[in-house]
Amino acid sequence: MSAKYIPVEKGVKNSPSYAIYYKNEAGQAISPFHDIPLYANEAKTVYNMVVEIPRWTNAKMEISTKVPLNPIKQDIKKGKLRFVANCFPHHGYIWNYGAFPQTWENPDHIEPSTCAKGDNDPIDVLEIGYRVAERGEIVQVKILGTLALIDEGETDWKILAIDVKDPLADQVNDIADIEKHFPGLLRATVEWFKIYKIPDGKPENQFAFNGEAKNAAFATNVVAETHKFWQGLVKKELDAGSLSCVNTSVSDSPFNISQEDGDKILAQPLDAAEPENIGHSVDKWHFIHLK
Repeated sequence: MSAKYIPVEKGVKNSPSYAIYYKNEAGQAISPFHDIPLYANEAKTVYNMVVEIPRWTNAKMEISTKVPLNPIKQDIKKGKLRFVANCFPHHGYIWNYGAFPQTWENPDHIEPSTCAKGDNDPIDVLEIGYRVAERGEIVQVKILGTLALIDEGETDWKILAIDVKDPLADQVNDIADIEKHFPGLLRATVEWFKIYKIPDGKPENQFAFNGEAKNAAFATNVVAETHKFWQGLVKKELDAGSLSCVNTSVSDSPFNISQEDGDKILAQPLDAAEPENIGHSVDKWHFIHLK
């Protein structure tokens, strides 16, 4: 766990009150969306990744873009906590899943390569290394490539990356290296995203580029573009809509607040909540027939 960024768990697990906020190494409140830098080194070749969902888990956790200081919370669907189904043979998420801070997929921008607008969220990251990360952990990764999911008409980039401390990190630098060292993972990844919403009654998801993964150079450019969109967002040059851009470290942002005010947000008590009875429903296998 990075000592620079300290997750702070609040509320009751398996309830709507559960949230992970963040402090920096000085103990000051920060936003994982806006205050953790995208780049983890001066050369801009290593990136900070916020782990929302550890591999093999099902709880749909995500950065709450509309809540001040943007804690990680569990998605709510039809009044219930959302869990992703186990679509045989995949159990939960098959990578460490999360997002890059200081990125934003602009919903007012039509991406020329996909002909679809952004999905209004930080860009998603799939970390493929051997270690199962912890929820809320900040991991330093390098980019290997990207897939372009078209989710309900929106471009939803999935950046493929690997922890720089992984034993294979030096040997894995681009898309072709994934197939060489992790044979079958790209195919499984495309299949996972195609079918994971089918148990909820939704149609099979589609990809741009016929599901072909683009290389590291392409993916790096995509991330750089979403970083520029985030800069426009946090400086109020672009319309934030209902997103919370409250931050404690972006000095030229009109949304910047004092550390004292940030600490007050962090100290606010959460609504009392009882944990949901999850039972064994999250363990159910779903067998999907693709047409």
